[in-house]
Amino acid sequence: MENYPITITVDKEVHHFEVGEYPHHNEEQCKFKVFEQGVYVASFEPDAQDFLHICQNPGGIDEEVLHLLADKIEGHHPHGINDNIRKLKL
Repeated sequence: MENYPITITVDKEVHHFEVGEYPHHNEEQCKFKVFEQGVYVASFEPDAQDFLHICQNPGGIDEEVLHLLADKIEGHHPHGINDNIRKLKL
């Protein structure tokens, strides 16, 4: 799957992110990696109910921005974040 852009605005500050999905992730690797200006800044891991949780935050991104980003990533996958994992296990 190709990376896709997501823009977040908080208090008139605009953040342009690029999100990469890694469907064959494992416990040592997060499923969604987030880049800002080409630099890896954060990652997310879905739970069994398809809600994303912060996995890593090496870029020190503000938690409010991360939560908004998680909401947008979840919205980008209307059939569920874990949908492709379930298909692979069938």
